[in-house]
Amino acid sequence: MSKSRAISYLICLGLLFGVFGGVGVDSVAQAANDNSNGTPLLLPNQEDEESEFVPKIELSSQFPNLEATSGNPFEFEVEFSYVGREARTFDLIVDTPQNWVSIMKPRYEETQISAIRLKEFESVPEKIKMIVAPLPWDLPEPGEYTMTLTAASGEISGSIELIAVVTAKYDLEYYTETGLLNTKVTAGKENHVSLKLRNSGTATIDKVTLSSSKPEGWTITFDPENVENLEPDFAQDIDVVIEPQDKAIAGDYSISLKADSKEIRDDLELRVTVLTPTIWGWVGIGIVLLVIAGLALLFRQLGRR
Repeated sequence: MSKSRAISYLICLGLLFGVFGGVGVDSVAQAANDNSNGTPLLLPNQEDEESEFVPKIELSSQFPNLEATSGNPFEFEVEFSYVGREARTFDLIVDTPQNWVSIMKPRYEETQISAIRLKEFESVPEKIKMIVAPLPWDLPEPGEYTMTLTAASGEISGSIELIAVVTAKYDLEYYTETGLLNTKVTAGKENHVSLKLRNSGTATIDKVTLSSSKPEGWTITFDPENVENLEPDFAQDIDVVIEPQDKAIAGDYSISLKADSKEIRDDLELRVTVLTPTIWGWVGIGIVLLVIAGLALLFRQLGRR
């Protein structure tokens, strides 16, 4: 092969490489240009993170177990941590044992709430107060009682269990020895009514004070006036002396007898029928007889005329 022909071959190969090289560069440049005007390319791990993101809410409490005596309220503080791309309103649902009630309030307000609105990606958790208590006429026995608070918005929900520990039960009964809630008394005299004060709970009740609400001018006293200690399942006899004023009009009256302690209280409403003293009854009869006799005498005299 001549030297001139070899040089020609080399020049042709150089031109071919130049042409194909230009096409490759243009293709890469065009792809980069198209990419800059569209959706940015993501690395495989970034694509996974975008597709797997799920909004969620978590509920927590620094003190999920609280202790108190039966009949007292339990006040829990609950935090809400929400992660999502948009603000949402969450309904608040409380599940309590039978004969327990609950209310929810913002931390520093007295307004009752049933839902809470949470912002997207809130860095500081929202907090509320959840107050639960047993119904006063059905006090629970000592033990643990579980409450569940759930926050729900569409497909997103979270819940927390809170435990109310009842350490002791205070239960006081104030009743008449006969079981009747009415009695008869005589005006101006001391009238005795026998009552019972029973501790039906599981803890000792200290310093029970006895008092009354009565009509003006009446006197009501108790023996004993106070009960220093009332042990569980023990009944104290109470003698109540009711003395209506001398001029009390015959009829029915209502008095309220109260037993108060630091732990618990109970009231007893008693209907009192006031009778006039016997002597005044005879006086009344005598007056009626005199009036009748006077009328009879008057008619007799008029008849003679």
